[in-house]
Amino acid sequence: MGLDMYLTKKYYVKNWEHTVPENKYEITVLKGGKPSTIPTDKITYITTEAMYWNQANAIHKWFVDNVQDGNDDCGYYYVDSDKLKELLALCTKVLNSTALIKGKIVIGYRMEDGELMEDSSLAEELLPSTSGFFFGGTDYDEYYYHKLQYTKTELEKLLAIDDGGGYEYHSSW
Repeated sequence: MGLDMYLTKKYYVKNWEHTVPENKYEITVLKGGKPSTIPTDKITYITTEAMYWNQANAIHKWFVDNVQDGNDDCGYYYVDSDKLKELLALCTKVLNSTALIKGKIVIGYRMEDGELMEDSSLAEELLPSTSGFFFGGTDYDEYYYHKLQYTKTELEKLLAIDDGGGYEYHSSW
C-alpha cells in the first residue's frame, strides 16, 4: 500500500505482410499450458515492467516535475531514454556526494537506530523528498539512500540495453 510507481517498456511487435522474416516476431500465448483464445496475429504491443518502486517519493517527485509537467495525477506518461539518463546522473551525483552514518531515524512515530545521510544538502537540492498520501518518509536516511541506489543500478541495466521501445511512467496510491 502507498505510493506505487511503475516504469514500463513498450515494444511494437505487429507483423505486417511486408515485414522481412528476420524482423518478424513469433508470439505464443498460453493459458494453463494450452493455447489461449487471444489472436496472436492481432497483437500490436507487448508491455513489460522495467522498474517498480514503492514509496520512493523523491523519484516520484522527479518524474512529476520533469516528465509530467507538474501534474501528479496517476496518469501514464511517455519517458524517453534521455530523461532516464538525466535521472541516473542525478542519482549518481547525490550518492557520490555523501555516505551513510549511524544515527536515529524516524519509523512511524518512534525513533530507532539506523543510518542517516552524512550530508543531505545535494539530495535536498537535486532530488528532494516530498510528502503525500502514503508517500513514505521524507527524511534523508537509509531508506532514501537505498531507493536512489536501486534506481541507479536498475537504470544502468536498462540503459545498457538499447533494444528499441519507449518507456512509460505511472504511479498510484
